[in-house]
Amino acid sequence: MTVRLADPARIAAALCHPDLEQALYDEGRVIMQDVLLTLHGEAHRKRRLLEFGVFRRNFFRYYEQGVFMATLDETIAPDLAAGRSELVDLGYRVTMNITADFAGVDRPARSPEETAELRRLVAIFSEGATLIHSTRDKEAVRAEVRAALDAFGPAFLDPSIARRRALLARLAAGEIGEDDLPRDVLTVILRHGDPEEFTPEMIRREIAFYLQAGAHSTANSTIHAFHDLATWAEAHPEDGARMRADPLFLQRCVHESLRLHPASPVSLRRAVCPVALEGAGDLPAGALVALDLAAANRDPSVFGADADRFNPHRAIPAGQMPFGLTFGIGTHSCLGRDLDGGVVPKGPADPANHQLGTITRFIARLLAAGARPDPGDPPRRAEHTERPNWGRYPIVFDPARRWA
Repeated sequence: MTVRLADPARIAAALCHPDLEQALYDEGRVIMQDVLLTLHGEAHRKRRLLEFGVFRRNFFRYYEQGVFMATLDETIAPDLAAGRSELVDLGYRVTMNITADFAGVDRPARSPEETAELRRLVAIFSEGATLIHSTRDKEAVRAEVRAALDAFGPAFLDPSIARRRALLARLAAGEIGEDDLPRDVLTVILRHGDPEEFTPEMIRREIAFYLQAGAHSTANSTIHAFHDLATWAEAHPEDGARMRADPLFLQRCVHESLRLHPASPVSLRRAVCPVALEGAGDLPAGALVALDLAAANRDPSVFGADADRFNPHRAIPAGQMPFGLTFGIGTHSCLGRDLDGGVVPKGPADPANHQLGTITRFIARLLAAGARPDPGDPPRRAEHTERPNWGRYPIVFDPARRWA
């Protein structure tokens, strides 16, 4: 039995309901079994408390304005030199590095070959996690995920674990201080996690989950945002000039794109016991509830008559986020919301000190370099998923469009 909800208020209530567990990733258990996103109840609360220390707003601001910009410049440099790029690949390369830092995956070589291999593995992990929407043979995808997990261990995870265990031993011996430890999920797990819970296989799935979740959703959101903003600026040159002059307006444009393109268009929950749910009635244990986030984010009663179109000037009702339910709410809300989307201004804000979010800063870097869709090579939608993602998006860096 499956019921569907599209009303924003009813979806919000369902997302916060303690008797509805995550069910969207059942097909992808090969990588998603017992990771943070799929745990429920007390197990989820304990895991979230353990790992949440990495995701503090003050650190997000430091990371966004310092580490991320240096990583972005390093990653995009060869593309700028070539005068062109493919945005799906570039988006994965950039966002994968962000997520790897938070997850705790070392990339000591920092070479194109190392980056390409990690990018290959993360793409496979992402396809496995979103298997419910794949149009490929599901067993074939699962086999690819198992092989990728097997390769991920010796190539990336095992050396990362060894380095952190050595640092923790030096900390215990008094040779280094707290500030000398990496600030990432893997370090937290190795230091404070229950060894009976965090078996080698569990650690491998948890870190692979973090890698794919951050890279997959952030890369796709960045590509959608670039397309929306570039298209809007072409039709509204005055807003294109404002994107250049006003970082807060640029962030507002990104939030409007995030509203239109939630990473998971539909969220799926399962009743763990009989549940009475507004809009769905009395549900038996095991019933599935499909939460149509994409429809809720385009509800005209909330976002206006043109809710299904990009419009960065729309009035946002009090109590609503400009990006709608894209990041979710409740205990399963996205931990990286403030990192990706930044902080929503609650009044006048100083752009120099405001947390804009890595997507806004990524888009600003692209536009400042004169990026535009390649007129000779149109973008194409992804072919092997039901999700409305871009599969290929060639861009060129036009010197005539560079920001001063």
